[in-house]
Order: sequence, then structure tokens, then C-alpha cells
Amino acid sequence: MTYWLMRRFAAIPWGKIFARTMRWGLRILPVLVMMDLGYMIGIWPTWDLYAEGPVPRSSFIRDYEIERHHHLGWPPLHWRSVSIDKIPNNMVRALIVAEDARFYSHSGVDIDALKSAMEYNLSEKRLVLGASTISQQTVKNLFLNPSRNPLRKWHELVLTIGMERALSKKRILEIYLNVAEFGRGIYGVDAAARFYWGKRAAQLSARQCIELAATLPSPVNHNPATRTRTFRNRVKKIRRYF
Repeated sequence: MTYWLMRRFAAIPWGKIFARTMRWGLRILPVLVMMDLGYMIGIWPTWDLYAEGPVPRSSFIRDYEIERHHHLGWPPLHWRSVSIDKIPNNMVRALIVAEDARFYSHSGVDIDALKSAMEYNLSEKRLVLGASTISQQTVKNLFLNPSRNPLRKWHELVLTIGMERALSKKRILEIYLNVAEFGRGIYGVDAAARFYWGKRAAQLSARQCIELAATLPSPVNHNPATRTRTFRNRVKKIRRYF
């Protein structure tokens, strides 16, 4: 029986099957490209609406409000948009140190950081480091979702390039600081300051700014309330630059 199956397997015309698959793939590819192009046109922002004024609710914030109905233990949404002029310079500095040291020198994508992350991940044979810039994270929070599929990353890249051309670096920072997650249901620096310390964002100390920046990689698990070892170590790393 095994010998018969082996002969049947060997007799399959794999070359013809591969060629046929490639032909169909080449026919379908343009259709998929056109569909994705249509999707991008459909979600493409009117950047002028984001260039100034109050920061709108992000996609992540809207998703949280929906998901909370299916998770009864989740706390209510904490979110309040504030001007970057009411956010301490130390908060901006801590954010850049923690998340994107070359923020002011790249155009949305940090090629050097991306290369280093890829090399490290290949050496570890697993996904350890990411290389998303503040601009990429801003786009993801505003318009997309947490998925890591290649198509979502492609959309993130295209939107990031568009945003960098349309908005100033200061405005990108203002948006991100108002939509970033700092804990379960806690979005934006002002909401985080009020939740953890009962004060406005403008009243944050340098130490508290560092702690909020240290929260960003994994805000639900490692934050000023949980004070895990991972959180404390990250605080120490950021504090070296102050």
C-alpha cells in the first residue's frame, strides 16, 4: 500500500500544477492590488482636518468603547484631549527617548532602527524587537488596528508617509500624546495623569513623565499602578537621559 502511494505521488505532474498556479496567481494579483488601492482611497484621511484643533477619537479608542460591552470587568474609558502646550516638555523628551530617538531626523520610517531590529530578530529566530516610529504608532492608533499582518503594516507605512508630508512634527507628537494607551481604557497623557496621580498633564513632574513613557510598550501590564520589574527597569533606562 505504501509503495503504491509513493508511485502515485511521484506520478503527479508537479511542474504543470506549479505553472498553472502561477498563471492564476498572476491573473488574480492585479485584482487584489486594485481592491487594496480602492480600500486605501476609501480610508485616506483629509489631512487638513488633523492639522490643528482638538485631537479626535482614535480608532483604538472607538474599538475600546465597543469591546468594553463584551468585557464587563473593563473600566470605563478615560480620555481627554489637551493641547501640547499644556503637556510638559519633559513628557515630550521622555517619549522620544523611550520610543523614537531619531524622531526629528527621519521622515516617518527609521530605516536604521528597522535594519537593526530585523538583524536582532533573525539572530534570535523570533520577533523580539519592533521598529515602529512615533509617526507609525500615531497612524496605527488613529486609523488602523493592532493586527500585525503584512497588509496592515503596508497600510501603516503608506499612511505614515502621507501624514509626515501633511503634518508638522509638533502636531504628530500632540496627536500621539493624546491617543496613546497608558493603561486599560486610559488614553492620552492628561487622562493618565489624572488616573495615576490625580493631577492635570501640565502638573506632571519629570519622574512622572518618565514613568508614563515607560508604560507605552505594554501599558496594560506594566504601568505606574502595577510597578512590575519590567516597568521599573524601563524607568531606569529612560532616566539615564535626564
